[in-house]
Amino acid sequence: MALPVLPGNSFNRNAGKEKYHKSQHWGFCNNVRMLVSEEKPGIGGELLIGQKIKPKYSVFPKGEGTDAPSWVAFDKQVLSFNAYVEDEVSDKRQENYRIRYYKIYFYLEDDTIQVNEPEVKNSGLPQGTFIRRHRIPLPPPDDDQFYTVYHFNINIDIIFYGRTFKIYECDAFTKNFLKKIGVKLNPPGQCPEDPYMKMRKEKLEFVQPFRPYESFDTLKQFLQYDGKVLRFFCLWDDSDSLFGDRRDLILHYFLSDDTIEIKEVLPHNSGRDAMSLFLRRSKLPKYGPPGIYQPGQITDQTVLNVYGSMSEKQVDGFLLDKFKLGKLKQEFYKDSDLSVGSAINVWGRKVLLCDCDEFTKSYYKSKYGIEKFTSISCKAPSPPKIERKFPPYTGFGSEEDSLRSCIGLIPTPHRKNFKKFMEEDSYGNISNILRYFAKLITDKCSDVDRMFIISYFLSDDTLSVFEPIERNSGITGGMFLKRIRVKRPGQEIFKSELSEYIKSEELYVGAKINVNGYLFLLLNADEYTLNYMEKNIDRFPYSSIELALQKLKEAESKSREIKQVFAAADSDHTKMVDYNTFRDILMSITVGKLIDQEIITIARHYRVSEDKSIDVNFLIAQAHEKLKKNMFENFDKIISNCVYEDRKKKHVLPRKDIKRLCKCSRIPLSDDLLGDILSRFEDSEGQIHYDSFFHALNWRINPMPELQAPPYLKEKCEDVWLGMPSPIPVKYIRYLALLKDVYGLEEE
Repeated sequence: MALPVLPGNSFNRNAGKEKYHKSQHWGFCNNVRMLVSEEKPGIGGELLIGQKIKPKYSVFPKGEGTDAPSWVAFDKQVLSFNAYVEDEVSDKRQENYRIRYYKIYFYLEDDTIQVNEPEVKNSGLPQGTFIRRHRIPLPPPDDDQFYTVYHFNINIDIIFYGRTFKIYECDAFTKNFLKKIGVKLNPPGQCPEDPYMKMRKEKLEFVQPFRPYESFDTLKQFLQYDGKVLRFFCLWDDSDSLFGDRRDLILHYFLSDDTIEIKEVLPHNSGRDAMSLFLRRSKLPKYGPPGIYQPGQITDQTVLNVYGSMSEKQVDGFLLDKFKLGKLKQEFYKDSDLSVGSAINVWGRKVLLCDCDEFTKSYYKSKYGIEKFTSISCKAPSPPKIERKFPPYTGFGSEEDSLRSCIGLIPTPHRKNFKKFMEEDSYGNISNILRYFAKLITDKCSDVDRMFIISYFLSDDTLSVFEPIERNSGITGGMFLKRIRVKRPGQEIFKSELSEYIKSEELYVGAKINVNGYLFLLLNADEYTLNYMEKNIDRFPYSSIELALQKLKEAESKSREIKQVFAAADSDHTKMVDYNTFRDILMSITVGKLIDQEIITIARHYRVSEDKSIDVNFLIAQAHEKLKKNMFENFDKIISNCVYEDRKKKHVLPRKDIKRLCKCSRIPLSDDLLGDILSRFEDSEGQIHYDSFFHALNWRINPMPELQAPPYLKEKCEDVWLGMPSPIPVKYIRYLALLKDVYGLEEE
């Protein structure tokens, strides 16, 4: 098979036979695999300057010490030459020839050539790529060979397809490359000027107007800032005008064309019609409104009528105004004119810039170096509070209902504190009712011994007074004051303001309250009330143990004497004293500084715990009363069920089984009562003898005496306390623990 051989890079086929006995090898030349022999490199067999004798695949020089193909060594390396061509013009009177300029590119990687003609404005010639990139053959008679790099130089003529190109210059890279491969560069030539273009240029310069054409190129600004908008939060205060008010606005400044758009922010239920825009997008003049102009007054250029005539055939001539005498000057707002805190003129309206968004801040920081952005509040100052004066109370109905009739045309009922009612209303075992034992302070001898129970309801701050019925007292007891809110004394009845009522904080043991003209002294409180006050010491400071003990510490100098007084009162050395003695000692120590509520708080803190276990007979009597009311007598069936459950026949069952059988039989006893009775019959192992248990509950076989209600105020003080007997809040107090905590006295 014949090997491909390209012109200009072949070897001698007609040489002697000894030619074929030389060392040969395969290689690449111009991207073609071919058989080459070892010949001397260079041009005409002469070595180039600084070139070593090596096997060459191409006539191009390569870097020393490499055997890579030429297309790898010269990839993306192009020689550039400047050339021109003289074209004859025979059909025009103005010119005989024309000079056309070209760029010749020689690609070193594959010996391809491309010729381009730069575009000239208004030339009338098709320009661009004149010869596409490919290998160009030499002119005849050497048309079997192709152009190489050695065919190029400066100030020479080169023929491409019968067209002569005169190379007059090349770039620095091309000069450097040609010098390295050993090409001797000619001096650069001169490029002649096209006579027609010269004549056209002179004509254009001659006919150029006095004022040159002004171009307004906004494409760069549009491409750079398209979609970027500055946003300011503004305020227009129009409250000085009739029916005017403050309007919140948002200003958008479009950086692409320096236009401004303003939108109005309407609050809910403002009563205004929603408008799409407060100011449509346009350039905003600084000094507006400028007035109304005729069409054609505002133009970019001013035109003068140079000559004219009344004749219809005469053509008028015009020229641009050099001095711009009739041009109207207008100044529009730019981004440099906008800043937080400044005011702008929006067609006669003064708009204050109060704040801006984060993008606007970053824009001004980067472009103008502004760091501080002190925002201004857009909210209107609160209007002066107008004091509403209501007519005085007439005495009909409640004060709240009378006031509601003055607020609106259609009276609405008074709204109570529903949240407080739900939180403080009684539920379960929590009553949320403060009960106090009180006596009536009066000069009448018949009313001195009267006792009362005052109940204060926390849910609605109402108060009720009840007088216990005492036999043979001569006084009819019962409800003394129904549940109602009680006004504080000394208030005017017919007034515009609402009256003040007694609060829970005013009630404590030892306090005196005036209930509709009756003066009561609070002597004691129930357990729930005392616990409630001790849990809420912020509202009831007299129930704070820390504040009460602090008053006792003031008498620390008499600590030894106080201890001797308590020891003398404890003659039996029981380390405790009764409540009356304890109260008298504390009263004498503090000289009346402690009130009764504080003494009760200290006594409750150091009281001796009492055994509150209920007698089993009392529990069984309560159970009998429940069983009798419900006529329950089915004890034999329950015992038979217990015998069935007792597999080991020990006559005992666990407590949970007994309770389960009682529930299954529907014994009409509460869980608490049933649990208390079961705990009394339970042995150490948690077993209950069911025969004895149900025998005790059988109210027909084992009858118990009926329960009797304990008389009211069963337990009295032995001596006189504040002139009247009263229930004892605490029986005994551990005085040694009190002395140790207050004075640090140890037991001897």
